[in-house]
Amino acid sequence: MANIAIPYASGRGHTRRLAEEIAVALGAAECNARVIDVMEMQPTDWQAMEAADAIVMGAPTYMGSVCAEFKSFMDASSEIWADQRWADKMAAGFTVATFAGGDKLSSLIQLSIFAAQHGMVWVGQDQLGAPVVKENEGINQSGTWLGLGATSVRDKFLMVSAGDLETARRFGVRIARLARRWAR
Repeated sequence: MANIAIPYASGRGHTRRLAEEIAVALGAAECNARVIDVMEMQPTDWQAMEAADAIVMGAPTYMGSVCAEFKSFMDASSEIWADQRWADKMAAGFTVATFAGGDKLSSLIQLSIFAAQHGMVWVGQDQLGAPVVKENEGINQSGTWLGLGATSVRDKFLMVSAGDLETARRFGVRIARLARRWAR
């Protein structure tokens, strides 16, 4: 069974909602998923990431990059980087912004470079939405391929659109499939 850590930062709950949706998909796919709020890190969280086969990182996009809290987490991993203790793990990322474009790609690039510096192997998005696949209305609405890019909505129960939640679930299924193969 693959172990997957999902470290995230969330300002108003939108990114946490995506992290939880991905974790539900991973659990349904028989992977051990640990959701980690980087603003409340404990030593056991760092240990879980070291033991993980995959690390799926999430942060909101604020002002064209990941939020400061997630950047602090990235900076705190410098000792792990120096020893390359995350090398050869699978990595993926997700972000959410207020606008459909919202400079989400900038945050995903930042996350993928961070993973590359750690020697990790990056996994992107594989979901074709409408209009290419008409029955996939709402799936991968932003057409983001480097990772999962979602748009926040004002409904405080949903936090992001139903299509973005389904895209997160599918992203989790993809990560689970690849992590199980990677963990062999």
